[in-house]
Amino acid sequence: MTGASGNVGSAVVRRLRRAGHDVVGVVRRPGGQPIDWVVADLSRDCHQVLVDAFRGADAVVHLAWGFQPTHRPDYLESLGVGGTRRMLDAVSEAGVRHVVHQSSIGAYAPRRDRAPVAEDWPTTGISSSPYSRHKVAAERLLDAFEARSETIVTRMRPGIIGQSSAGSAQLRYFLPTVVPAAVLRRVPVLPLDRDLTLQVVHADDVAEAIARALESEAPGPFNLAADPVLSRDDVATALDAVPLHVPMPVLRAVADLSWRARLQGVDPGWVDLAATVPILDTSRARSVLGWAPAHTAPSVLAEMIEGLAAADHGPSPVLRPRTVLDGVRRAWRRGPVAQRRRP
Repeated sequence: MTGASGNVGSAVVRRLRRAGHDVVGVVRRPGGQPIDWVVADLSRDCHQVLVDAFRGADAVVHLAWGFQPTHRPDYLESLGVGGTRRMLDAVSEAGVRHVVHQSSIGAYAPRRDRAPVAEDWPTTGISSSPYSRHKVAAERLLDAFEARSETIVTRMRPGIIGQSSAGSAQLRYFLPTVVPAAVLRRVPVLPLDRDLTLQVVHADDVAEAIARALESEAPGPFNLAADPVLSRDDVATALDAVPLHVPMPVLRAVADLSWRARLQGVDPGWVDLAATVPILDTSRARSVLGWAPAHTAPSVLAEMIEGLAAADHGPSPVLRPRTVLDGVRRAWRRGPVAQRRRP
């Protein structure tokens, strides 16, 4: 499993170990759970390491992806797209029977209306979002791989994935270093577009879908999201804040200017995603995998917000505790998270 120490990976490891599966985690920074670890940086050539790790495996679960540094899209592409290519090349050489790839709602083309879309909706992405473009490029690599290989390919396309223990990690991705986590408990006003819709799913429910796909060797794509679809007002209620309508173009302009000024690390493509991604129909996962999320969308949102406000964390280096002091020290040594270079 690539990315086994992250938000989704930690949940998948828990689920597979409970079922008695042997798991090998392929990561840059091992640790967190008692499994076999292999160190590899998928943004660079690591072919032989991957082949040796994959050989003899029943399946490879590919979760590795990057969200920062957003000012280094070359690095994010080398990890997300290049890492997927390296994974598939190693799967071919090692003779692995099944690949489960973590795609995203962000791979889908913009919505036309509020009607939920199934897995046949075009995966042409949102062109103004680097994250979306990279997810689309990875999907095309999978298309080409399927055309030339007999390996079973499963693709998961979830909404926003949350769990409390990912709070610190997500704060590092999206909140400026000098802003304390506790500020999320004191948000008086939530300035968002009144038409915003949001789909979330718990990491444990994503892990359950992946485990079911592995155990049944079910091919194809699967949308994953909890019910119901959330609104701007649902988010405001969860934050105990007053909602204030701010149109998406204004939010995008603010995000763009503040990102270019290096005041915060969220590029404006994320606003474009929030404004245009379709609503997911999860019928196929329910019928083919027998999957049903154990967590409702409001409960996932509440857990995410509490995890963020408390800077909750897990045992792995990726999910380590986030503090302002630690963030300032790291920024001093290596630069802000949105533009720092990787070792």
